[in-house]
Amino acid sequence: MKKFLDSLDLEAMGLWFPVTVSILLALTVIITPKKNISWRETYITFGVVAFVTWFSDSMIARGFDLFDLGDPKKTGLGDLLSYTFIPSSLAILYLNYLKKNNKWKLTIIFTFLSIIITFGMVYSGFMEWKGWNWIISITVYLFAFGFALPAHIKFIRNE
Repeated sequence: MKKFLDSLDLEAMGLWFPVTVSILLALTVIITPKKNISWRETYITFGVVAFVTWFSDSMIARGFDLFDLGDPKKTGLGDLLSYTFIPSSLAILYLNYLKKNNKWKLTIIFTFLSIIITFGMVYSGFMEWKGWNWIISITVYLFAFGFALPAHIKFIRNE
């Protein structure tokens, strides 16, 4: 049991931040009325975004050692929540409010929200940038919200 608890990296500096943000975002997704996204689309989006986040972290961020979350030698609770719930929840909330006439307004809002969360991860001490920076983050967020997620929902809906 001790080995399992040690592997969760529960003593990581700033762990409270990703745990709090993950819980708040997941609860928001659950209680927010679904306006433009069905529960089926929510389910698919959660899985796809979580997979893409984990895959890109494994192949790019860890491969090039661009940043660390918590203990770089462990995949702890903070990593699990950060990669699984934060991006997926933001994507679902974005798609829930996405309409043709508000795409770029929402893209800016969600990019700003994402960068605030990223800075929170850094300033809480949970994330350490090693080759990554806020300009790369903004570029990734603009691409994800402005292009990838709208294409994703069109694909799911066969539009």
